[in-house]
Amino acid sequence: MRRYMTAGAHKTAMAKLMNWCDEASVVHWEQSDSALPAWLEADRRMRAEGRASKVRHPSPQHATLTFAAPRLTRSGPIRPSQKH
Repeated sequence: MRRYMTAGAHKTAMAKLMNWCDEASVVHWEQSDSALPAWLEADRRMRAEGRASKVRHPSPQHATLTFAAPRLTRSGPIRPSQKH
Protein backbone atom coordinates (compact mmCIF):
# COMPACT_ATOMS: atom_id res chain seq x y z
CA MET A 1 0.00 0.00 0.00
CA ARG A 2 2.83 2.39 0.79
CA ARG A 3 4.24 1.92 -2.75
CA TYR A 4 0.82 2.79 -4.19
CA MET A 5 0.51 5.86 -1.96
CA THR A 6 3.93 7.26 -2.87
CA ALA A 7 3.95 6.72 -6.64
CA GLY A 8 2.01 7.32 -9.83
CA ALA A 9 -1.43 8.91 -10.05
CA HIS A 10 -2.08 8.73 -6.29
CA LYS A 11 1.09 10.68 -5.51
CA THR A 12 0.22 13.28 -8.16
CA ALA A 13 -3.33 13.72 -6.87
CA MET A 14 -2.32 13.82 -3.20
CA ALA A 15 0.01 16.75 -3.85
CA LYS A 16 -3.09 18.73 -4.90
CA LEU A 17 -5.47 17.47 -2.19
CA MET A 18 -5.14 20.53 0.07
CA ASN A 19 -6.28 22.84 -2.74
CA TRP A 20 -8.78 20.56 -4.49
CA CYS A 21 -10.73 19.23 -1.51
CA ASP A 22 -12.81 20.74 1.25
CA GLU A 23 -13.31 17.29 2.82
CA ALA A 24 -10.85 14.39 2.97
CA SER A 25 -9.94 11.62 5.36
CA VAL A 26 -7.50 8.78 5.82
CA VAL A 27 -7.63 5.53 7.78
CA HIS A 28 -5.16 2.80 8.70
CA TRP A 29 -6.92 -0.28 7.39
CA GLU A 30 -6.22 -3.92 8.13
CA GLN A 31 -8.27 -6.93 7.11
CA SER A 32 -7.69 -10.65 6.95
CA ASP A 33 -8.35 -11.15 3.22
CA SER A 34 -7.42 -9.38 -0.01
CA ALA A 35 -10.99 -8.72 -1.21
CA LEU A 36 -11.66 -5.03 -1.77
CA PRO A 37 -14.56 -3.55 0.22
CA ALA A 38 -17.80 -2.15 -1.21
CA TRP A 39 -17.93 1.66 -1.44
CA LEU A 40 -20.40 1.91 1.46
CA GLU A 41 -18.16 -0.22 3.70
CA ALA A 42 -15.14 1.90 2.81
CA ASP A 43 -17.09 5.06 3.66
CA ARG A 44 -18.32 3.58 6.95
CA ARG A 45 -14.80 2.64 8.03
CA MET A 46 -13.34 5.98 6.97
CA ARG A 47 -15.82 7.73 9.25
CA ALA A 48 -15.64 5.27 12.16
CA GLU A 49 -11.88 4.71 12.24
CA GLY A 50 -10.40 7.49 10.11
CA ARG A 51 -9.22 11.01 10.70
CA ALA A 52 -9.62 14.23 8.75
CA SER A 53 -6.82 15.11 6.32
CA LYS A 54 -5.40 18.61 6.02
CA VAL A 55 -7.28 20.79 3.52
CA ARG A 56 -6.99 24.56 2.95
CA HIS A 57 -10.69 25.39 2.96
CA PRO A 58 -12.46 22.75 5.10
CA SER A 59 -16.23 22.48 5.06
CA PRO A 60 -18.04 22.82 8.41
CA GLN A 61 -18.44 19.00 8.48
CA HIS A 62 -14.82 18.17 7.64
CA ALA A 63 -13.37 17.86 11.16
CA THR A 64 -16.16 15.58 12.38
CA LEU A 65 -16.34 13.48 9.18
CA THR A 66 -20.09 14.15 9.00
CA PHE A 67 -20.05 15.26 5.35
CA ALA A 68 -22.41 13.69 2.80
CA ALA A 69 -21.93 10.05 1.89
CA PRO A 70 -20.39 9.35 -1.53
CA ARG A 71 -22.79 9.34 -4.47
CA LEU A 72 -22.83 5.93 -6.07
CA THR A 73 -24.64 6.85 -9.29
CA ARG A 74 -23.09 4.92 -12.16
CA SER A 75 -20.34 3.63 -9.89
CA GLY A 76 -19.07 0.11 -9.92
CA PRO A 77 -17.18 -1.96 -7.43
CA ILE A 78 -13.75 -0.82 -6.28
CA ARG A 79 -11.29 -2.67 -8.49
CA PRO A 80 -7.58 -3.27 -7.99
CA SER A 81 -5.19 -1.54 -10.35
CA GLN A 82 -4.05 -3.64 -13.32
CA LYS A 83 -0.54 -2.14 -13.08
CA HIS A 84 1.95 -3.65 -10.67
